[in-house]
Parts: sequence; C-alpha cells; structure tokens
Amino acid sequence: MMVGVAARKPIDPSEVRAVLISVAPWLRDQNEREPTRTDLAAAVRQTARTLAQVAPGNSVEVRVPPFVAVQCIEGPRHTRGTPPNVVETDARTWLRLVVGFDDMADQIEAGAITASGSRATEVARWLPLFPI
Repeated sequence: MMVGVAARKPIDPSEVRAVLISVAPWLRDQNEREPTRTDLAAAVRQTARTLAQVAPGNSVEVRVPPFVAVQCIEGPRHTRGTPPNVVETDARTWLRLVVGFDDMADQIEAGAITASGSRATEVARWLPLFPI
C-alpha cells in the first residue's frame, strides 16, 4: 500500500479574487490599515498555490515567508537542500506583483525580491495572476 501526500483541492479563482479585494486598499497605500494576519496569509497562500497550478513543475521555488513556499515551472525536479532557482519576497511585494501593481524586474532591481538561479525570473511570465 502506497501512502502519499493528499492532493490539494484546486484553488477557486473567485475566492482568491475576494480575498485580494479585501487587502487591496493596503496594497495600493501602505498607510492604510494592514490586513489581518488571517486575510494576509490566505491571500499569499492562495495566490502562490495558484501560480503552482498555472505553471506546474519543480524547477523554481517561490518563497513568501512566513506564509508559503511553492515549486513551479517545468524543468528539472529539485528535492534536497537549497533549490538552484529561488524567488523570495515579503507578502506585500508578492501580492502587488500578483495584482499587477508592480513589475518583477523593477522589484528585483529595488531589492524587494531576491531571485537566484538562471530560471528564477521566469516567474514573471505568469504575473499578474489576478489583475485588479
């Protein structure tokens, strides 16, 4: 008998859009009231998992600590240690990319995103995921 990890249920785009709309005022203006940790976590996790669904694979790891890390984009599978292709950023920067308020290349240049490995910047191909 094979025991494995249960598959995640598919992400419902309408649920993701609703949580993004709830955090949008803060994404537009950092002086607005910060979303609750629950709403922020839901927005980050659901959008990162959406990326993993639309760009399946294991060649790039996207990290938004402390909320989520997902692997995406077809290519060689990575299983141990630090992956060769990593994108890492904070929750607000990630969500601003997801909704189309920021450009990935600009945020890498500004130091808000670290992108290591030759394939890390390929994530930009799928952004924005949920333009608002």
